[in-house]
Amino acid sequence: MESARGEAVHRLEAPHRSSPRPPVPDASPSKPKLVFLATEDWFFASHFLPMVRAGRDAGLDVVVAARFARHRDRIEAAGARTVPLDMERGGGWLLGPLRAFLRTLRLLRAEQPAIVHAISLRAVLLGGLARRLSGGGPTVQAITGLGVVGADEGWRGRLARRLFRHLLRRTFAPKGAAFLFENEEDARWLGLDRTMPDAVFVPGAGVDPAAYPQTPLPAGRTLRVALVSRMLWSKGVDVAVEAVRRARRGGADVTLSLYGAPDPANPRAIPEADLRRWGTEDGIEWHGPTSDVAGVWREHHVACLPSRGGEGLPRALLEAACCGRPIVATMVPGCTALVRDGKDGLLVPPGDPEALAAAFAQLAADRPLAGAMGDAAARRVREGFTEDHVAAIVEALYRRLLGQPPQPAATISRTSGATLVP
Repeated sequence: MESARGEAVHRLEAPHRSSPRPPVPDASPSKPKLVFLATEDWFFASHFLPMVRAGRDAGLDVVVAARFARHRDRIEAAGARTVPLDMERGGGWLLGPLRAFLRTLRLLRAEQPAIVHAISLRAVLLGGLARRLSGGGPTVQAITGLGVVGADEGWRGRLARRLFRHLLRRTFAPKGAAFLFENEEDARWLGLDRTMPDAVFVPGAGVDPAAYPQTPLPAGRTLRVALVSRMLWSKGVDVAVEAVRRARRGGADVTLSLYGAPDPANPRAIPEADLRRWGTEDGIEWHGPTSDVAGVWREHHVACLPSRGGEGLPRALLEAACCGRPIVATMVPGCTALVRDGKDGLLVPPGDPEALAAAFAQLAADRPLAGAMGDAAARRVREGFTEDHVAAIVEALYRRLLGQPPQPAATISRTSGATLVP
């Protein structure tokens, strides 16, 4: 993701190791330190820069530890010092995590942070244990969706979710950890809810309305549907392809554009050969990764994400909704946190191409309905799902963990002028 806004490269490109670079100067000794533990720089740059701002506004020196490839400069431009940390998504089921844990433990002992903010299941598990063994202290455990584990409805997925729940709440959780959630279902999975002080909720990564302005639906009789995502089986890309086939066979004038690339490190990556084959079919086109997501929505009428599960709150949907596009998604945690069926878009069961085809056909036949849903989606994002909302909630959390008095709501809400998500 090379520019500061409006790109999807962070979701679509395979990471690679960065070249050596000069060390960044040490943080100020007069300020408490906030250390983010992340896996990949593209994921942090895409989703969590508002939290860097929140940490700085709370009076913290901010350090981001991750594997860096293309986005280190952008993270540092936001005001963070960067430290290389390879969480090593590969490396085997035992040796890889062990190496990552030892690296994380050494880093925390060296940095001595006032607050640790761990992001993604791997960082939460390994970072939580390293925090316990390095002396403990205030810790934010960010559950940004359950990923492949959440999307697997077989016995392996159920067993993994049970194991992770035990590890997160008991074995690996630092004392007094706060858990940050993007949807209610993930909190319930962990045995928490909004009434508990150690559960905090944010509206996903948030989105900047200035970078994703609402635009009119494009002209033309054909309903142009786009799916912007990493090309993973868990995202339901194959379901979208089959749904468009069925909708077109039924007489609906609809096309599908796929924007994204496979993630080689993800076990659910769709082979490029399949994507190319789908792209040769009538009404379906695979474009590869894009650097202009707002431009995608200027040219398309509907956003689609038929996820099989494991979502936090998909940023791709926030971006599309902010641009005024109705959402067609599945009834899985994360998607349902944003989309209200019949108001902002349409929700269908996961893995059901017939229901998805019917949703496409409905919007193709009723363009005023699509426009009204897009308007509602744009209002919804601006009322509670912006980057300002996220930064305000997280800043208040940091201040509480530091024992600081809360800031007045008028100060915290910054420029959004909207009501914070409760």
